[in-house]
Amino acid sequence: MAAAQSFDRSRRTRRLPAAALLAAVLLAGVAGAPTPVLARGPEAIADVTEQVMDAVVNISTSQTVEAHGNAVPNLPPGSPFEEFFEEFFKKRRGQDGETGPRERAPRRVNSLGSGFVIDPSGIVVTNNHVISDADEVNVILNDGTRLKAEILGRDKEIDLAVLKVKSDKPLKAVAFGDSDRLRIGEWVIAIGNPFSLGGTVTAGIVSARNRDINSGRYDNYIQTDAAINRGNSGGPLFNLDGQVVGINTAIISPSGGSIGIGFAVPSKTAMPVIDQLRKYGETRRGWLGVRIQQVTDDIAESLGMKAARGALVAGVDEKGPAKPAGIESGDVIVSFDGKDIKEMRDLPRIVAETPVGKDVEVTVLRNGKEERKTVKLGRLEDGEKQAALEKGKDGDKLEQKSVVQSTLGLDLADLNDTLRQRYKIKDSVKGVVITSVDAGSAAAEKRLNAGDVIVEVSQEAVATAADVKKRIDQLEKDGRRSALLLIANADGDLRFVALSLK
Repeated sequence: MAAAQSFDRSRRTRRLPAAALLAAVLLAGVAGAPTPVLARGPEAIADVTEQVMDAVVNISTSQTVEAHGNAVPNLPPGSPFEEFFEEFFKKRRGQDGETGPRERAPRRVNSLGSGFVIDPSGIVVTNNHVISDADEVNVILNDGTRLKAEILGRDKEIDLAVLKVKSDKPLKAVAFGDSDRLRIGEWVIAIGNPFSLGGTVTAGIVSARNRDINSGRYDNYIQTDAAINRGNSGGPLFNLDGQVVGINTAIISPSGGSIGIGFAVPSKTAMPVIDQLRKYGETRRGWLGVRIQQVTDDIAESLGMKAARGALVAGVDEKGPAKPAGIESGDVIVSFDGKDIKEMRDLPRIVAETPVGKDVEVTVLRNGKEERKTVKLGRLEDGEKQAALEKGKDGDKLEQKSVVQSTLGLDLADLNDTLRQRYKIKDSVKGVVITSVDAGSAAAEKRLNAGDVIVEVSQEAVATAADVKKRIDQLEKDGRRSALLLIANADGDLRFVALSLK
């Protein structure tokens, strides 16, 4: 992360002489006010800093970018500044009569970030965004030594990169700690290269854990109020045992400076990725082969669940590991490899961290009962390649008959070639097409649209509009408060929607 070096010398901290400060404290005591306590962080911070400082490095990158000449500003004809700007830019370009922009040679752009050594042989960890697009990467040690770095591997998903440098002597290295053992309120230390200032130490506490900042599917950041600024990216977050518990990655800041909300990738998430990058130069994440969505309160009620939990399976890849294991659309995954799935976003992270090829026990809720399935886990990267190859393939044609029904604020019709063409629905999508949605209905609130296709109603497949109407009538007769619909868009992407029957 690039950082410009700048200082504001116009503001100076006003300091009281020592005698005046002592007098102020004594006067406060005379007046009967409580003697102030000078708050400070734990003394261990200084000890930890001395122990780990030499393992923290600066990352310097450079890349070649295209450069363009400065053009004369677009001024209104007759402007009093027109002649001035023409003359100014001509002189800057060294031109005599030409007024247009001139081609300039590409230029080198440098940026700085942070990193840390995890192996004395010269293995360094940083953020992927620190070294992305770089032509050259250098690691600068705490003593100023500059070493050229080789990129062993990078992972965009959780923003990590592993570098290798060669040194004449073993480097100071630090070890990872267990981020799962961090407690909210525990002291942590951030060391890095903010604003190109070099080895800078800040301290704070763990403000929260398992934060989702919508940066990717594996979000579970540590939040800290230790000052993290531009240039700290890729630097370590230490506990008071001198172990790396996080990798500083992002901040929330309207101004670009620290406002006390920083985020670090937990060591428990980073370690398996780093091991894979060192060993293979790429990641090898587990793959289940399902599309999932959040179990909301109304979906939980429609499935007869006591409370919302787990990950709802909205679709199963035909060639994925879940299919032969018997996992179906509409199942709710509540446990994976012995780990509880409390909410949807827990599942992708746990699956990704599980070794490829492992036989994993998966617990699903189906029709109100728990069932156990055994899945031989695949590799995510292979699944993504297969999905790219399969994209766009069509299935069989459906029957032509079209029967219109209305229910729950929806106008429904049997799928035929005319409707497929009108709504551009793929031939592989089967079900009942929505042709109209009442503006004030619950269906409109759930963002159902004309062209969406109802595939199932309460986990039973429907082929005609009459099937949908029949299922809804039966649910109302049974006293159910909502109906769970499996909806496909024109491309066949699936999601569950719970519609109130009241």
